[in-house]
Order: sequence, then structure tokens, then C-alpha cells
Amino acid sequence: MKKVTALEVQKKNPNRVNVHLDGEFAFGLARITAAWLKVGDVLSEEKLASLQAEDARERALQQALLFLSYRARSEKEIRQNLKKHEYPEDAIEYTMIRLRENRLANDKEFAQAWVENRSTFRPRSRRALTMELRQKGLDEETIKNAVSDVDEEALAYETARKRAPRLQRLEWGEFRKKLSEHLARRGFPYSVVSSVVTRVWNETHTEQTKFEDEDTL
Repeated sequence: MKKVTALEVQKKNPNRVNVHLDGEFAFGLARITAAWLKVGDVLSEEKLASLQAEDARERALQQALLFLSYRARSEKEIRQNLKKHEYPEDAIEYTMIRLRENRLANDKEFAQAWVENRSTFRPRSRRALTMELRQKGLDEETIKNAVSDVDEEALAYETARKRAPRLQRLEWGEFRKKLSEHLARRGFPYSVVSSVVTRVWNETHTEQTKFEDEDTL
């Protein structure tokens, strides 16, 4: 049995309280958890373990919310972050349940949001998106559903159209090479790249030789 001899709000973090047992610092607790304690309480080892487990769950949840404040995350990413901060498995499971209940951890929604964000700001092919989502720990069915409506031709065209002004002064051969490489790095297949590069050349070089798709071979 241990006796609570002092409860002190931490100077650097007013949301946490230092708990002193039998005259010595023992551990810190979230203020909301420590609110149930008062100086003079006598605590069993079981009660102490329960308090620390509850605190670990609360800290894990707050860490996950902080991690999610920067951008949406997959469940695998959240788990990895909590493990990196050395939270116990039961605290991680508790956190994941709470996040799912509040739709803050949902791999299907994450996958859809990831694809939409990529399509808007950094277009990728279905293959490249699939690889990225696998790295995030998503299952194959979720990935397949998320990328099924990706219009590679449209995304490649928008990407090429935005890149073309930088290549405006190049001759056809060099223009084709550099723009094709730019699209290929984003995973677009050759058939799409070939068609899009020709289309963009013809649109941006109206006074120069026009090419058909087969001329790029």
C-alpha cells in the first residue's frame, strides 16, 4: 500500500500532475485522472497499476490526435506512431477503438481521401497509387475500390499541360523525351504517356509540325 503525500501540477504541462507516494515522486498522471485523487489516499498496488494504465490510454489517445492533426492517417500509420512512442498494446487498442468510434481512423475513407488529394495536387497512375496505399498498410480490396475510378488519361494530360510551358522552346524530340520522363516518374503507362505527350505538343505548338500518336514511336 502507498500513501499519496503530494499532488503537484507540472510547471511545463499544466494538464499533468506529479503524484508523490510516501514522500517521493512516483509518476505523472493526466489532470483528469488525478482529479480522483487527494492527499492522504492510500492506494493498493492494483489501484496504482490501474491509474497508470488509464493514464497511458489517455496519453496514447492525445498522441494519436496530435498525429492526426497534420493530415489523415491510415490505421497502420497511427499504430506505428504509438509504438514508436512506446505505448503499451492495450493503450494502443483502446485508442484505435476510440478513433474508429469517432471516424478518425477509417481506412476506406483514408484511401479515398488520399487518392483525391493526389489527383488534385500530385497526380499519379493507378499503379503508383496502389503502391503508396499498400505502404500505408491498406488491404487490397480497399485499395482496389479507391483507385478504380482514377482517370489516368485525364490526370496525365493535366500534369503534362502544366509542365509543357517549361519545355516550350524545345524541339519535338527533346520535348517528347523530357515530358515522357516526367509522366513516367508518376507511374503513367507508356500508352497513356505517348498519347498525352503528342496531344500536348500539338496543342502548344500550333505553328509547328503536328504529330499523330504513332509518330511518337
